Amino acid sequence: MTSIGDAWRLARQRIDRLDARLLVEYVAGCSHADLLAHPTRSLPALQERRLDALVRRRASGEPLAYLLGCAGFYGREFTVTADVLVPRPETELLVELALERLQHTDQPVVADLGTGSGVLAVTLKCLCPQASVVAVDLSPAALDVARLNASLHAATVRFVQGDWYGPLTGERFDLIVANPPYVAAADPHLERDGLPFEPRLALTDGVAGGDGLECARAIVGGAARHLLPGGWLLIEHGHEHALAVRELLRRGGLSGMATWPDLSGSERVSGACLVGGRD
Repeated sequence: MTSIGDAWRLARQRIDRLDARLLVEYVAGCSHADLLAHPTRSLPALQERRLDALVRRRASGEPLAYLLGCAGFYGREFTVTADVLVPRPETELLVELALERLQHTDQPVVADLGTGSGVLAVTLKCLCPQASVVAVDLSPAALDVARLNASLHAATVRFVQGDWYGPLTGERFDLIVANPPYVAAADPHLERDGLPFEPRLALTDGVAGGDGLECARAIVGGAARHLLPGGWLLIEHGHEHALAVRELLRRGGLSGMATWPDLSGSERVSGACLVGGRD
């Protein structure tokens, strides 16, 4: 029978050392401290076979979050399945920018478009409990994951199924956040870095020959009809899209266009506000 220490040694010959450790701890139900302090603890044959299967999947490029069933985002753990994107650290910038704009509003009304696993909607509700938050997604399976995450964090969020503003007719918001698909359908990156395992619907709009901005056009185009006076739209985009998104915001009737870089220095989020009212 293999020990957990030997299992870790064998696994890290095939995959990244940290990934190997996390998978061993996950399968064996032990902590990092247990692994270091008791490396001779036996790993039952059933768990050994399960670990081998997970290591093979990770070696094939499948994201670690799908294997563990969870991922961290802004200091919280969220359930993740293959029906949703794996949360990215750069998306935490959206949370920080959103909180800055909500801090002076007593009872803000917030919409999260394309919520996926719900990390934005749930995190904002947890950090701004006085906010009323609605989250929209086209995928019923993604909404199931988002509802589970809201329940796990005791966050009261209204989830609705539909395409962007489709289920929000007549509603207006102090803040709209969105992390839409922004990878062009022909982008070669879709075939590496674990992306083949993630839902294509959440990565690209699927427009042949498109530029990755089709979803941004829809979101920005409808923003003025769904923002309250002084309300903000914040949208995540590809690093090469900042100038184009700012132009979309300008043409969409919004003001104060700006772009903010993520921790790597890439232009990642652009936003603008609605000055006055607009029908």
